[in-house]
Amino acid sequence: MSHPTFDDFSALDLKIGTVIRSEPNTGAREPAIALWIDFGEAGVLQSSAKLTDQYEPSDLLGSQVVAVTGFEPMRVGGFRSDVLVIGAMTEEGVVLLRPDRAVDPGTTVA
Repeated sequence: MSHPTFDDFSALDLKIGTVIRSEPNTGAREPAIALWIDFGEAGVLQSSAKLTDQYEPSDLLGSQVVAVTGFEPMRVGGFRSDVLVIGAMTEEGVVLLRPDRAVDPGTTVA
């Protein structure tokens, strides 16, 4: 089995975004939250994220998240999901990865 290379990691477009809207994604098969995330110059992109074990939609408003951008959009329960929000998988559910202080929306993760 081959291991990912640094070039594989470099190919991912990881950015910081600020959640500007958050509500339940009622069309998803599994409980999820629909997010609208401001990525600065890249604009507002959407994500459907399985975060309901640890978060209510109102908990996320104004918070910053780490996301993989640049994917082809996919549909999740009829909702367009443009980015993959990153979190740690724990026994209690997903815990979001976030910067420890505010940065500009669209800041690249290195």
